[in-house]
Amino acid sequence: MSSFEWNKIIGAALAAMILAMVSGIIANMLVKPTIPAKPAYLVAGSEKPAQQQTAAAKPAGPEPIAPLLAKADPKAGAEQAKKCMVCHTFEKGQPNRIGPNLYEVIGTPIAEGRNGYQFSAALSKHKGEKWTVDNLNHWLSNPQSFAQGTKMTFAGLPKAQDRADVVAYLNTLSDHPQNLSK
Repeated sequence: MSSFEWNKIIGAALAAMILAMVSGIIANMLVKPTIPAKPAYLVAGSEKPAQQQTAAAKPAGPEPIAPLLAKADPKAGAEQAKKCMVCHTFEKGQPNRIGPNLYEVIGTPIAEGRNGYQFSAALSKHKGEKWTVDNLNHWLSNPQSFAQGTKMTFAGLPKAQDRADVVAYLNTLSDHPQNLSK
């Protein structure tokens, strides 16, 4: 090939690059991207946008369920807990599954025991605490909020009465049920 042919090839390549650059500049002038005020889709357990994270707008945790425990229905809680049966067992002596067995969970230490179950590092940060009504309420409302990074993928129960019913049901799964109305 002669040098003249090489000059034509290089000239064509440079012209194509200049055309692409000019097209990009014109496109940026014509179309201005706008960031939506709120996300179109918020993944359960993900952090909320900064505009929505105002401490004054929302309380620190979920709605308390202590007042709702007086009228909590363990049968309704058992119905709610059916969605948990994919990963958990509930009866005394049953093996762990993807998640630990939940028999006699209320009042027991968090991330300990449960027949040798391997808890996530996120939940293990709560060692030394117990599964109280308040801790279970927070966990059931949003497990990722209670222990960010937990391996539990359940999005949570948004209704306080549903959480109270589940806690009442879990309390029946014990040789020594606790008095939850105190």
